[in-house]
Amino acid sequence: MATEPARLVSIPEAPVPDHGAPEWFRGADGATLRAATFFPKAAARGSVVLSPGRSEPLEKYFEVVEDLLARGFAVLLHDWRGQGLSVRELPDRLRGHARGFKTFLSDHDALLTAFEPRMPKPWIAVSHSMGGCLTTLVLAHGETRFAAAVLSAPMLGLNTAGVPPWLAKPLAWTLSRVGLAGEYVQTPYDPLVQTFQGDGLTHDEVRYDRYQAQLRADPAIALGGMTWGWADFAISACDWLRASKGVEKIAIPVTIVGAELDNRVLNADARAIASRIPQGRYVEVPGAFHEILIETDARRAVFWKAFDETADQIAPREPLISPNVSD
Repeated sequence: MATEPARLVSIPEAPVPDHGAPEWFRGADGATLRAATFFPKAAARGSVVLSPGRSEPLEKYFEVVEDLLARGFAVLLHDWRGQGLSVRELPDRLRGHARGFKTFLSDHDALLTAFEPRMPKPWIAVSHSMGGCLTTLVLAHGETRFAAAVLSAPMLGLNTAGVPPWLAKPLAWTLSRVGLAGEYVQTPYDPLVQTFQGDGLTHDEVRYDRYQAQLRADPAIALGGMTWGWADFAISACDWLRASKGVEKIAIPVTIVGAELDNRVLNADARAIASRIPQGRYVEVPGAFHEILIETDARRAVFWKAFDETADQIAPREPLISPNVSD
């Protein structure tokens, strides 16, 4: 599948990592989607396919890309449909909308197929929140090109903000089918004026402000609140994973890293999914809010330790050999 040049948003606080190459590619239904590739200076140990969470453009992950390049991995980073610079589902770009999870899975397959010839193996899937849910769905539906996965605060159970699950599920299902799928679940908000204290996503104000600066630099990459269609997708996706036997058939190591103080997703569901994956494990970051990858250095270090333990199993680092050591 041919790709075409795209663009990346660069600001002084978050420049594009060296040799970042953004491209448009086509989703399974011909939708225009954005991805970017990054390669280390030396030969790569393998590749990481990096999948953001809800509302997140790929620019938010430039620091994570640098972390992975420093570890010797090539990186394929992408915008899910409906966010970043990928095609939006509704004319109002701020509405975070979705139409079920099968289209996301088809897009992900199109991403891997389009870039497979360039991305050295073994492959590791790294994803956050919604991206973690979709990555788990991809694996549970039989994707075999990955050798391991590391999921940051994956959306395997959704915090429905005080609405009991027994009510949230039929409410989202019904409203999505009576002409209200594109309406906001909550009062609309402006993503460009959110605050560090109000969001409660991280303890690191510098990293939070850096992301807000990226959005202000190019509001086209910003996304607002979720619609009833998105809520229906998220609840249905989590329900599918709880009910399906596909999770038990995931044959690769999967490390799920949860945030102790998460108020967006449910850690109990993440632990339960990890226990059902034959090579699954659950690690929790003490004191962390939902956005583990933009948390403080000490909290991020817990994630990177878990990543390294997983990655070193399937893509060992080159041994360090001192020239002064004699036989």
